[in-house]
Amino acid sequence: MSLSLLWRRASGVSRIDLANPLVVGAAGVAALLLLGGAFMAGVSLGQRAQFGDGSPAALARAALEQQQQLSELRDRLQERVDVLAARIGQVNAHVVRLDALGKRVAELADLDSREFDFGIAPSSGGPESEGIAAQAPDISRLIDDVESRLARRDSQMSALEAVLLQRELRAQLQPEGRPVQRGFQSSGFGWRQDPFTGVSTLHRGIDFAGNFGDPVIAVGGGVVTFAGVKEGYGWVVDITHGDGYVTRYGHNRKLLVKTGDTVTRGQRIAEMGSTGRSTGPHVHFEVLRNGLAVNPLSYIDG
Repeated sequence: MSLSLLWRRASGVSRIDLANPLVVGAAGVAALLLLGGAFMAGVSLGQRAQFGDGSPAALARAALEQQQQLSELRDRLQERVDVLAARIGQVNAHVVRLDALGKRVAELADLDSREFDFGIAPSSGGPESEGIAAQAPDISRLIDDVESRLARRDSQMSALEAVLLQRELRAQLQPEGRPVQRGFQSSGFGWRQDPFTGVSTLHRGIDFAGNFGDPVIAVGGGVVTFAGVKEGYGWVVDITHGDGYVTRYGHNRKLLVKTGDTVTRGQRIAEMGSTGRSTGPHVHFEVLRNGLAVNPLSYIDG
């Protein structure tokens, strides 16, 4: 079969034989060129869709957009890191507080200070096993767990500290020891011959003899509830210690405290004298429990 292509020209009619191999080859080359042009046009359109028109300005804009996206991503990551850092700071603050509480508790309870020293990592170990690396959400959960445990420990340690402080305070308030730094016991508690009348009378305290001006000290912490002159006692100091205890120091030459003062164990409260019903320089020491005089000897001996 023979195909021919005819077209009219000014000089006459032209004819091309489509079955000629040269014509077929030329048509194939033309088709390939057409397809190649279409492919390049598609690539160009794709580049323009991504980078604009492919000009330097468009490429610069695309690079700037990528930089902005990276900057936003870094900002979000930094915000997350800042949140974790703040929470870790709070945990560290709890640890510091627990460390201080632990040392205080160890001192109050006379315990091994290493048990409450959170500055030293506790000994631990064991065979190694296959594990899974922690991820960011896991770290956040772990911090939540640590914060919760620290808060519970903080409350428990505070309660324990309060109990120990109360015990220590009670021990400091409890009358104990001698009311003088030097001197000797010159009269005991109980029935004796009155030094002025010779009649058997009840002596409600213990006398410690010494020199004029010797220090008279408190045998326990408390509040001065009386400081002045009482009949028979001369210049006297009464200290209320709580739990029903009052100690009394009589026959002083000079008082160093006044009513309402807070005193501690071992504090100087007066100077020894011989005021009131007395035969010489000494301090009359009484211990009253719920208003009744008791033998001070058991408190003097601890």
